[in-house]
Amino acid sequence: MIDLSILIVNYNTRQLTVDCLQSVYASRTAYTYEVIVIDNDSQDDSVAVIRKQFPQVTLIQNRENTGFAKANNQGMEISEGRYLLLLNSDTLVQDDTLQVMLDFMEERTDLGASGCKVVLPDGGLDKACKRGFPTPSASFYYVSGLGRLFPQKREFNQYQLGYLDPDQEYPVDCLVGAFMLVRRETVQQVGGLDETFFMYGEDIDWCYRIKAAGWGIHYTPRTQIVHYKGGSARRRSFKIIYEFHRAMLLFHRKHYHKRYNLWINGAVYLGIGLKMTLSLLLNRLKPSRPALRPVTTAAPAPAAVEVES
Repeated sequence: MIDLSILIVNYNTRQLTVDCLQSVYASRTAYTYEVIVIDNDSQDDSVAVIRKQFPQVTLIQNRENTGFAKANNQGMEISEGRYLLLLNSDTLVQDDTLQVMLDFMEERTDLGASGCKVVLPDGGLDKACKRGFPTPSASFYYVSGLGRLFPQKREFNQYQLGYLDPDQEYPVDCLVGAFMLVRRETVQQVGGLDETFFMYGEDIDWCYRIKAAGWGIHYTPRTQIVHYKGGSARRRSFKIIYEFHRAMLLFHRKHYHKRYNLWINGAVYLGIGLKMTLSLLLNRLKPSRPALRPVTTAAPAPAAVEVES
């Protein structure tokens, strides 16, 4: 059996995906792995370029944009690895990332999932790589800004865990879908990603189910990746803003609605609605410009498999 299946979803991000793949094939590991790229009906020349430059990649070519969760589930269905790695197309792995993270999971058989340190292009931490669950109180402190004002205060940082040193190793509630290494036995037990989530929230939901099943989830800074998010000043489409806030609604309704009374649930839903409205208004003030793009060197290549759906 192959040790690792790397799943990458592509949607009109040809150069980002090419750079990501180059970083994967340039990395060094004694473990065997396969790479599965799921293209969600890209309208650029992503498919042709990936097929030409990386014939060893297994390519699933969808005829519509199925969303992040469903696309990854498609990859999981045909994967053969003992471990599954969700890897964003806008990331770069380091030379040792695969080796270090697989060694870590081999050591910790109690873990269902793990994630490494994720840094932004400017060297800052991508805070989503180690999080607590978005309970009503955690969400309130985060959205209200109290978490940013008091980053070292545990009560106000239940979500982003700002009081925890990113250069230390510890258990967390949830990781980020940009890099999440999951044990196959765990997936067999809890199932794949919830396809109700289109492009946000599915990673938090998956982690919630993994922990509920008794598996541990751990963050480690033994290695890191770079995550290119495009910059905070870039204008986002209505679809992205809508799906981001819809994911908040879905997660609360699925996991917390029955645990809280009418008033708290009402406050949560109202807060999500107000936040979405504010986000849309602020988004209109942002300039429209292309995302940042990493530059890497080319990588070698051996035999492509294409799966259409």
